[in-house]
Amino acid sequence: MTLMERIYLPAIIKGMSITLKHFFRLKKATVKYPEQIRPFSQIYRGMHVLKRDDQGRERCTACGLCAVACPAEAITMVSGERKKGEEKLYREEKYAAVYEINMLRCIFCGDCEEACPKEAIFLTDRLVPTDYTRGTFTYGKQWLVEPLDPALRVDVSKRQTAAVLEFKKDRKFAHNR
Repeated sequence: MTLMERIYLPAIIKGMSITLKHFFRLKKATVKYPEQIRPFSQIYRGMHVLKRDDQGRERCTACGLCAVACPAEAITMVSGERKKGEEKLYREEKYAAVYEINMLRCIFCGDCEEACPKEAIFLTDRLVPTDYTRGTFTYGKQWLVEPLDPALRVDVSKRQTAAVLEFKKDRKFAHNR
């Protein structure tokens, strides 16, 4: 064998051994998605949700801080005045009559939930639904506001770190009600 053949032969043997080692590995790297779901990181940011308070009223007061804080300008809202008889629906005199998030523009940075003084908007650990048409990616209040039934409410503390939960507990924030 020449010198050149001796140099390549060990490299080929080493490459084939690595390939065979991965080929006969017992641990599977794939996930069979619909049946098996890969666990997300604790700081994963998914679908937005507009929270309700203990009495089932919407927390959002249409202050617009979330829309101003959004670097992608994905949030638009129109405020409305609460009428007589709507005290059970809205906490404050002013509420978000129209609240929309353009999910094609959203970069899931979480600035909206940090800017909200009423802790009305959160990014959850749920996946954002997909579709084939662009028009369906503008989510209004019918998609974002959590249900009235307390059993169906979204637990946003799952993706909060222990330090954040402790900070909010010290400040008496009711972030998960």
